[in-house]
Amino acid sequence: MIIINGKILTMAEKTYDNGYVNITDGKICAVGDMADFPTGKFPTETFPGGEASAEKEPVLDVKGAWVMPGLIDAHCHVGISEEKWGTVGEDCNELTCPVTPHLRALDAINPMDPAFHDAVLAGITSLMTGPGSSNVVGGQSLFMKVQGRCMDNMVIKAPAAMKVAFGENPKKDYGEKGNMPGSRMAIAGMLREELNKACCYREKKEKGNIPAGEEDFRMECWLPVLRREIPLKAHVHRADDILTAIRIAKEFDLDMTLDHCTEGHLIADEIAKSGFPVIVGPDLSSRSKIEIKNMSFKTAGVLERAGIKTAIMTDHPVSLIGYLPLCAGLSVKQGLSMEGGLRAITIYAAQICGVGDRVGSLEVGKDADIAVFTGNPMELFTKTQYTIVNGEIVYREGEKG
Repeated sequence: MIIINGKILTMAEKTYDNGYVNITDGKICAVGDMADFPTGKFPTETFPGGEASAEKEPVLDVKGAWVMPGLIDAHCHVGISEEKWGTVGEDCNELTCPVTPHLRALDAINPMDPAFHDAVLAGITSLMTGPGSSNVVGGQSLFMKVQGRCMDNMVIKAPAAMKVAFGENPKKDYGEKGNMPGSRMAIAGMLREELNKACCYREKKEKGNIPAGEEDFRMECWLPVLRREIPLKAHVHRADDILTAIRIAKEFDLDMTLDHCTEGHLIADEIAKSGFPVIVGPDLSSRSKIEIKNMSFKTAGVLERAGIKTAIMTDHPVSLIGYLPLCAGLSVKQGLSMEGGLRAITIYAAQICGVGDRVGSLEVGKDADIAVFTGNPMELFTKTQYTIVNGEIVYREGEKG
């Protein structure tokens, strides 16, 4: 497939006002200016439909539309908190134990969740999904494509992060029942205890003191975290919880993403010193609990000006997955730069999720995950014209479904 005559926003420091993208075997093999496009006779498919000959690869003449890397939601619960099914489809939190590192989102996500189709309609081609925030340690999140029927074929990275949570949620879901944790001290203490056990286990294994076949299944899950192959994915809203998460990650020399970071704008300098990236949101929701009373769309802009790499999320179903570009647009309205808004839902999201080598920008060798819009996707009336995943058109404007 070749996409021609588009405004190509590569999100890799280059934009072509009139450019093309060439796709082969599901990968991007060329990106450039139409002035350098090899001339020849190509069959074309034009909006809203048309016919493409099988003689050569189809050419999509997008006639000035915006061509971007597919959008990315860096934090949501699509497929694991299913729409329509209520408690039957709710597999986000294991509420019987506060520390469950061995649970895998891979085993609970339903690719038939209609939210995946809503993502496609919005030009979203991949996302990070996983356990919720009821537990001090919730389990392993993953990064996946939005199109498919078999989870094993949709996954890009699993595990992609280890979910941990601070603040109200663990306190409420366990403390109110008379169990630990009932305080912020207990949350931090339980996480430190778990990490200390994991460090001791790693040391024993490295010294050969754990015979083959006698590995601890729960502790094995921590090894990628301790080796800094995947980060802690920390649910933090309040400023003090953000700082506690930073303190613990530094104690154990771990990588981490600060997810939600609702009061991040109040301590932006401290977050910048930590070096940890932030995934902001969901700001398109009500202030339903005390710890998000300072929620504001200005947060992303304040963090950007402090030099912090920032992505934007929906936390679907808290905010619906299809509102991702709107959330970025509202952040721009409140001070985030236009470039920062687009990067927050493309390349920065990919890099923060550890998959920047595969998705997030239009560069040679990356997956051909592409969205074509009538204009800036952060503007309300912009339409998605094409969504392309792995070089295949999975949605085109006007299609029913």
